[in-house]
Amino acid sequence: MAVGSENSGHLTGDRSAASTPQTLIDRRELTFIAVERTRMPMVITDPRRADNPIVMANQAFLGNTGYTVDEVIGHNCRFLQGEDTDPAAIDQIRKAVACQRILTIELLNYRKDGTSFWNELHLSPIHDDDGKLIYFFASQLDVSERHRMHELEAAERAMLREIEHRAKNALALVQGIVRLSKADTVDEFASRVQGRVDALSKAHTLLAEARWQAVPLERLVRAEVELFGMERVRLDGPAVEISAAQVQPMALVLHEVIANAAHHGALSTSDGTLSIRWIPAQGWTQIEIREAGGPTPANERSPGFGMKIIDAIVQRQLRGTVAYDWQTDGLRSLLSLPVDT
Repeated sequence: MAVGSENSGHLTGDRSAASTPQTLIDRRELTFIAVERTRMPMVITDPRRADNPIVMANQAFLGNTGYTVDEVIGHNCRFLQGEDTDPAAIDQIRKAVACQRILTIELLNYRKDGTSFWNELHLSPIHDDDGKLIYFFASQLDVSERHRMHELEAAERAMLREIEHRAKNALALVQGIVRLSKADTVDEFASRVQGRVDALSKAHTLLAEARWQAVPLERLVRAEVELFGMERVRLDGPAVEISAAQVQPMALVLHEVIANAAHHGALSTSDGTLSIRWIPAQGWTQIEIREAGGPTPANERSPGFGMKIIDAIVQRQLRGTVAYDWQTDGLRSLLSLPVDT
């Protein structure tokens, strides 16, 4: 069989030989061999039969989908569709078949074992010499990895935006700390600012570990308590998560309460104890912080500056409430925070 001119830019067959019956048979056989042996999953359907069934599927298609040839031949390709296959994509395929036009589209398909994959489907009608539709040719290309990379890039962009937002919030909190912190000496001022900034830093670390999602309340409490020692501290409560937006301001509140107990309250004495208990209740989280065995509070009618910071953060940033109850052996604080979803 002649191959044709190399200068034509493409390969052509011998026209006279192509018209013989034997050559037509050879061409069909070569076509089926090529389709069967190619690594790209391919099927051929017959629109002249009811429901446009598959009449040929190559080994690559069977290997990719997990079906046997008996489970494929004679069936419409819709068995590849599943729960999350986009109905709009299915409609485009249906219209392309009805209009006998070429279509390339991506849609979610399913293998026999139920696993999904993103399929770049190429659909093309095949006509005979008289222009009559005789087959549809369809090829598959698994582009799941490309979709996964696009999803990762989108998630990464969203995370970077969230990090930028949290960083700005943290800087605003630091500015507020510096502006509001008061002390009689430079060293005392530096110590108080440093403690509050450290509390923000620990909260930032917890947020990063949680990929800027919600953080368990117990982890947040422990991060603050461990600085002063856990020996005389009791934590109690069910699994409760604090939203990413609440973590840093909540860390500051906990720092002020626990630092006050360590420096002036129950934990400043050898026998004092601190109990932190939390209870979820109808869209709210209540946190009770109770001191026992400490000195009698000296200024129960005149809260200290740390408590003013707590009040401001709880009311303005956490949109919650805080109440104090001064007992003879220590302070009881009750924080009520809305669940931020």
